[in-house]
Amino acid sequence: MQTQNFTLYDVICRNARIYGDREAIVFNDVRLTYRQYKEKCDQLAAGLTQVGVEKGDRLGIVAHNCDEFMILYGAAAKTGAIVLPVNWRFQETEMAYVINDGTPRLVFAGAEYQKTVEEIAGRVHSIEGCYAIGGGEPLKGFRPFRELHLEKGSETPSLISADSGFVIIHTAAVAGEPRGALLSQSNVIHCNLEMMISSQLGPDDCHICILPLFHIAALSMSMATLHAGGKNAIVERFDPELTLRLIEKEKGTGFFHFPPILQMLLDKHDESAGAYDLSTLRHVGGIDSPDNMMRLKKIVPHVVLGTAFGQTEAFPVTLGPIEERPGSAGRPTALSKVALFDDYDNEVPAGTPGEICVRSPVVFLGYWGRDQDTAYTFRNNWHHTGDIGRFDEDGYLWYVKRKAEKELIKPGGENVYPIEVEKAILAHEAVDEACVIGVPDKQWGEAIKAICILAPGKSLDPDALIDFVASRIARYKKPKFVVFVDSLPRTGDGEIDRDQVKKDHGGRF
Repeated sequence: MQTQNFTLYDVICRNARIYGDREAIVFNDVRLTYRQYKEKCDQLAAGLTQVGVEKGDRLGIVAHNCDEFMILYGAAAKTGAIVLPVNWRFQETEMAYVINDGTPRLVFAGAEYQKTVEEIAGRVHSIEGCYAIGGGEPLKGFRPFRELHLEKGSETPSLISADSGFVIIHTAAVAGEPRGALLSQSNVIHCNLEMMISSQLGPDDCHICILPLFHIAALSMSMATLHAGGKNAIVERFDPELTLRLIEKEKGTGFFHFPPILQMLLDKHDESAGAYDLSTLRHVGGIDSPDNMMRLKKIVPHVVLGTAFGQTEAFPVTLGPIEERPGSAGRPTALSKVALFDDYDNEVPAGTPGEICVRSPVVFLGYWGRDQDTAYTFRNNWHHTGDIGRFDEDGYLWYVKRKAEKELIKPGGENVYPIEVEKAILAHEAVDEACVIGVPDKQWGEAIKAICILAPGKSLDPDALIDFVASRIARYKKPKFVVFVDSLPRTGDGEIDRDQVKKDHGGRF
């Protein structure tokens, strides 16, 4: 029903009217006001329509952060196209899988990735055109991004439903293959509202976007800041000194981070003898050690350090200041109903661990092309996160562990499923069996450790196996540690006892 419809493009139109002369996007030498940002989105939307892009068509993008990335999101919101951002850290085979899974009509690629995308495009029949994005000289076969911008964008009102698909973000490979989580414009808008409430975002805020825009954390914080009428200062790739300069120059009020970003920022700040003014920071969210958080508090005593629980499929679910209940993940957000269930779908009382399940307008639409996975995740009319938590008597959520079926390792904030790494390890002829676990790591928060059994009569150097894995999957998924053993513990049904392996080899348990 259009009378109750409100889309991300409506947000852009609203801000162009009431914040027209305020800056929306800053990237290198580019500075776009909200009026200019809307004009760019309209021009690109008109160009996309002219080349045949329709509602529901996917637009793949493999590129570092830039102003054009945000313009593409805005144009997609108007046309109803679905953005398919691809993790540029993937190896070619992983990148090809995601692109083939999303079947995009057009693909946009940064200069570093055009050759790889060109090779993939020849094998993905849905792709009708490739465009360069992010500057640089386009590779032969790639048309410049600016060619899609019609001089005058259409002023025809957008009739796209807020419940239609907006972005497909592929999650970690739970069963050896990534799954595309389809989020609607409504999902993003409700996430915006949650974050605007939590961080009290307004037009005077400036988000320093240092995480990649293919990640839900960067997308959500950028869109929430945009919704609030604030400014997004975009960093192409994280650089500690550049980030510190931007915080000072643009009067940054917040950012998201994953290990080891905060430590690198603090170390660079110390090296400069405190030369950068960080006093405008109000809110910082992310994962890191208590020591690094305290280091930041000493520099900016008034900054609020945020904690949360969420995932690509539902972000955020809980939020809160870390100091309010240290160690917890905060309390359920204003728009999220959170319950904990046992293995028999019975809700458990406070203090008892159970699977974290959610009902909320931030819950995604489903897994792209995977109806069976979606039905299982949404069983009993709840979104099952696959994570175990417990509530205390005051309603704070405490993370406990992951369910065995969704065993997950998070090095530097990235999601890595052990089965994907094990699959790569077992492709080596010298390895008979492997069990991959997460172990605590001071720099990255969590590191990957592989416990392996060699094939009879074979020998293998641990570093050689690490390099082998890095040649097959993204480098952040490679083991940091490799141990060779004679045997692995087994459960009663003959499966590898992963919990016992963790106990024996220093993993989280």
